[in-house]
Amino acid sequence: MTPERRLQTLGAILLVFFAAACAPEGDGDTMQAMDGEPGMEAQDGDALGTPMFEPDPDWPQPYPAHWVIGPGTGIHVDSRDHIWVLHRPERISDEDMEAAFDPDIPDCCERAPPLMEITPDGELLQAWGSVEPSPDWPLMPHGVFVDHNDYVWVATSIHHQVMKYTRDGEHLLTIGEFDEVGGSDDPNLLGGSADIYVDPETNELYIADGYANRRVVVFDAETGEYLRHWGAYGEAPDDDYEYPEDELPRQFRLPHGIDGSNDGRIYVGDRNNSRVQAFERDGTFIGEGIVREGSTGAFDVAFSHDPDQSYVYVADGGQHQIVVMRRGDLEVVDRFGGEGTGPGEMGRPHNLAADSEGNIYVAEADPGRRFQKFIFQGFGPVVQQ
Repeated sequence: MTPERRLQTLGAILLVFFAAACAPEGDGDTMQAMDGEPGMEAQDGDALGTPMFEPDPDWPQPYPAHWVIGPGTGIHVDSRDHIWVLHRPERISDEDMEAAFDPDIPDCCERAPPLMEITPDGELLQAWGSVEPSPDWPLMPHGVFVDHNDYVWVATSIHHQVMKYTRDGEHLLTIGEFDEVGGSDDPNLLGGSADIYVDPETNELYIADGYANRRVVVFDAETGEYLRHWGAYGEAPDDDYEYPEDELPRQFRLPHGIDGSNDGRIYVGDRNNSRVQAFERDGTFIGEGIVREGSTGAFDVAFSHDPDQSYVYVADGGQHQIVVMRRGDLEVVDRFGGEGTGPGEMGRPHNLAADSEGNIYVAEADPGRRFQKFIFQGFGPVVQQ
C-alpha cells in the first residue's frame, strides 16, 4: 500500500465503519449470471469497504540455516490457523545450492522438506515429504489442503496424482496413477491435478484437474471413489476444443485453483483465461468474473474472513498482484502488490490462503521462491477500478 493510500484509508475508515453499521440490510436481490443462468446472491461488500493489508516482513521466522527453498506451489490455512506451505525441492538446482553455500553454517546446504507446518507467528512446527522419488509422496508437488478431519492432501500436476496423509505424514490413499492420463472424461485417471478442496459438509474431494485435462473432478474423500466432473460453465469438458481469440472460451484453459465457500459453492481460478467461475456443488454454473485481459491472471482463489465471505482474493501470477473481487458479482474492486523482491512485492504469486483473522498468506513460485504474510488492517474506502 502506498503512503498516499494509507493516509486516505486511515482518514476515512471510521466513516466507512459508521456507514456500514447504519446501512440497511440487503433486499435479497440476486446478480444475474451469463446466458440467463441462475444468479449469484449479492454479498454487500461495498457496505464493509475494501479490505486493506500490510506485508509482514518478519514472517515466517528463519528456517534452519542449512535449508534451501524451491518454488512455492501450495499454501493452506487449517482449522487451527496453522499455515501449510509447499515447495518443489526438485527445482533447486546445483547452481542454487552453490549460491546458498555458507562455510560458516554447518552442513550447508540441504534441500528443505517439501511440506512445512508454520504458526501464524511464523514458527516452524514440522516438515515432511520426500525430496527423492517415492510411491508414498507426489513427486513435484503442486497444491495442498488440510481437511476438516485433519487429513492432509497433496497433489502433483506433472505426474497426475493426489495423495492423502495423516497430519504427521502417514500415507493413506492415492488417487490417479503415476504418469498416466486418460482425458477429461476418465473417471479414474487424473490429468494435471493442480489444486484440492474437501467439502466439510459432504466429505467430497474437489480437484482442479487442469494442466492436461479441462475439468473439475469430484471424488469421495474417504474411499477415493469417483463421483462426477464438469468443465467451464458446468458443461462437458472438450479436450479438442479450439480456443477463440475474440470471445470468452467455453472451456477451461487451465483450472488451477479451487476453493469452497461457507455457503456451499465452488470457486475455480481458470488461470490462463484470467477468470473466476462459481458453481453449485453439482457443477451447476452460477457466474463468472474476469480478473483482467490477457492470460495468467487467476492462479488461485481464497475468501475474506467476514461471515458472508464478501470478497474473493485471486492470485494474479502474471502481474504479480493480489486481486480483490466482490463475491456477490465477481467484480474487481482492488489490487495490491507488484513485481519485486521487497516486502509486499511478489515474484509470481502462485497460491494464497486466508486465516480466521483475515490475514492473507501467499506462496511465490519462480522467481519469488518464498512465502509471505499480509496482515489484515481492516476495511477502508471502496476503491473504484
